[in-house]
Amino acid sequence: MSRASSLKFPQARQDFFITLNQRVNDYFKTNGINKHANAEMIVKTCVMFALYFVPYTLIISSTVTAGWGVLALVVVMGFGVAGIGLSIMHDANHGAYSNKAWINNLIGYSLNLVGANAFNWKVQHNVLHHTYTNVHDADEDISPRGVLRMHPNSDWKPMHKFQHVYAWLLYGLMTIVWVLVKDFVRLVRYQKDGLVKKQKANIVTEWLILLGTKAVYVGYIFVIPVLLLPFAWWQILLGVLLMHYIAGFILAIIFQPAHVIDGTEYPEPDQAGMLENTWAIHQLHTTTNFANQNKILSWYVGGLNYQVEHHLFPNVCHVHYRKISNIVQETAKEFGLPYKSEPTFIGALAGHARLLKELGKQPAMRLSVS
Repeated sequence: MSRASSLKFPQARQDFFITLNQRVNDYFKTNGINKHANAEMIVKTCVMFALYFVPYTLIISSTVTAGWGVLALVVVMGFGVAGIGLSIMHDANHGAYSNKAWINNLIGYSLNLVGANAFNWKVQHNVLHHTYTNVHDADEDISPRGVLRMHPNSDWKPMHKFQHVYAWLLYGLMTIVWVLVKDFVRLVRYQKDGLVKKQKANIVTEWLILLGTKAVYVGYIFVIPVLLLPFAWWQILLGVLLMHYIAGFILAIIFQPAHVIDGTEYPEPDQAGMLENTWAIHQLHTTTNFANQNKILSWYVGGLNYQVEHHLFPNVCHVHYRKISNIVQETAKEFGLPYKSEPTFIGALAGHARLLKELGKQPAMRLSVS
């Protein structure tokens, strides 16, 4: 059984989030703004899909045949995969893209279209990560990974002394592992832990969707190119792997500094499974913004440099985060709560590296007293 099932948040001190929620709602109501996607979001959706499918079409139609030209298009596709993940499917699978569930579900399946699985992502991200952020063995984003140590309570291995160096090379493998291994392993585990049932999902249906969409993906990204293009199968495979490596690296360096950065906190529950803070205050202690003045970065990464706002209001489309960030910051200050933010993206990556190095140090020996 997942550790998450035994964790609880205190019900006292809800005044912060009640006040904040009212102020954010008032902002949308007073200004006559819908919390979901607007024209900017629709344009962005078209751009992100174009980054992926236009290069694919140019390659598969042999419009571009020169080796370097095809390689450049593969690189663009990598940015497209990451862009779809960061800016499109992310909002949809949070229910933030539209007020219509069927639209969110449809757009959310764009994750399946690029090789992963929307259902697994919702459980891992929406349920576990967004609820139990930075809690050991509950938040899968920082749970034990063997070669990487993201939490001070995770087992230490000698190799971790160098993780601040080699982690960057491994980050590119993120989506490759998702597509080939992790989706299958997760669905088995979520069924075993009762998380599939809690989501009121049918395990047979989810397996059919997973296997069916994986087959479609492999068919159009690998089999069709092998049949139509004048390249060897291994060259096409290398192209697919390069595309995913680029996408995985981009995704990792956007998500990791938001929670695994020096100054973050790793709350632990008491023996009864009770965490110290309410859910909303917990998010403030475990989440960090970065580069909030970088509008170009913010546009591409789907506003996920506003992680504090995203964690507190995941059902609000990311195009609104910049506007509500002042409300969140001022309310947190009013209640004497932290609002963590790193001014630059490079600074956030440096902070992530520093924490990786710190977590890579061998923990002090704990002596038991008999």
